[in-house]
Amino acid sequence: KMGEASGEFKLSEDRPRKDRIFLFDVDGTLTIPRGEIDVEMKTFMEDLRSKAYVGVVGGSDLSKQLEQLGNNCVNEFDYFFTQNGLVSFKKGKALASTSMAGFLGEEKLQKLINFILGYLSKIELPCKRGTFIEFRTGMLNVSPIGRACSRPERNAFEEYDLKTGVRKAMVEALKKEFADYKLTYSIGGQISFDVFPEGWDKTYCLPFLEKDGFKEIHFFGDKTYQGGNDYEIFTDKRTVGHSVKNPADTRKQINEIFAKK
Repeated sequence: KMGEASGEFKLSEDRPRKDRIFLFDVDGTLTIPRGEIDVEMKTFMEDLRSKAYVGVVGGSDLSKQLEQLGNNCVNEFDYFFTQNGLVSFKKGKALASTSMAGFLGEEKLQKLINFILGYLSKIELPCKRGTFIEFRTGMLNVSPIGRACSRPERNAFEEYDLKTGVRKAMVEALKKEFADYKLTYSIGGQISFDVFPEGWDKTYCLPFLEKDGFKEIHFFGDKTYQGGNDYEIFTDKRTVGHSVKNPADTRKQINEIFAKK
């Protein structure tokens, strides 16, 4: 596979516009949801990074992003932000990381986890599988159906959730119960939602870029509506937000930006 041997290429140092970067969400923007990056997008990105600075910001942890973007992806972008930037890399080298367990403390964290498990034990869904809570460095990822579901089950749950608002109702219950915890809830993907401290959404990565002198930060994401996990960074005054429908639309919009210049 292209670009998988580590360090196979160098990020060019002579790109124009040192103050401009293109920053991408992963799911639905660079890949189909939970899918792997295809050859067309990989080639497109190789071309883009020869003429512009590029970065990725995803809510998933590093192992999921490696599955989706390839084993060498951390070295293929100038900035690589996993878990919204709580675990970050710059030109392949790790930057400081932050954890939710440290932020909340064990007692509060357990109350939150126990409430979620209790809530899920009382609702009936078309099916339930396994892994209802995934504990990540900077967030809890909560899935009413369970992350161990198959792709058809995942698609069916998404449809069911659109009709019945399972995730929305659960988020409202958590907001009410833990009003004093200063948490944010973000519905993303097909089957789950994230719970994390206020301000730990995708905007968490922006200070890293500002510090390095980027003034024009173009962000591309598909969940840019209110409540979507790209909303905060898309509407942030520090970014130029681009709402995309899918990976092909991402390419189209970037080509339009370069056509204008």
